[in-house]
Amino acid sequence: MQIYRQTLLLAPILLVLSATASAHCDSLDGPVIRDAIAALEKRDAAPVLKWVKSEREEEIRAAFAQTIAVRALNAEARQLADRHFFETLVRIHRAGEGEAFTGLKPAGSIEPGIDAADKALEQGSGAALATELAQAVNAGVRRRFDATVTLGKHASESVDAGRKYVEAYVDYVHFVESVHRLAEHGAPHVHAE
Repeated sequence: MQIYRQTLLLAPILLVLSATASAHCDSLDGPVIRDAIAALEKRDAAPVLKWVKSEREEEIRAAFAQTIAVRALNAEARQLADRHFFETLVRIHRAGEGEAFTGLKPAGSIEPGIDAADKALEQGSGAALATELAQAVNAGVRRRFDATVTLGKHASESVDAGRKYVEAYVDYVHFVESVHRLAEHGAPHVHAE
């Protein structure tokens, strides 16, 4: 049980530490667009309202009503109206997170860590994900530690060797510091682009 709690604390680490992490709310196969498709099929805005702050709800309801009206014209109008609604919804959702809207991303562009987090939710268990992430953090600490120790043995041989050691040391310390901060305080709600 102790290991499970520790791994749950470490679960979001790769999302925070990864420089390649990105939002998935703007992906055409992400949860916001999936809910938007369902809402349009049902002709009911309710499934998407959870994605926006209450003060922006009327804006989404108006865009939804316009989309429903335009969709009835023809297939081309439907495609254009849907795209406009998706963009409006994601833009307003991201604004509520304090993030800029940079356009919709193609399906399949969800970062693997975020996809794994969503799949764990779908499966109803975070145990396998927590184990996988804990192993990745373990490997990250060991790799950085080993590099720092190895380079530290030669740090006084030359300025270049010393600089390589310092670079490895800084990477190691910042990695550990980030993991510790995340375990103590949780992940900040910021999308890394």
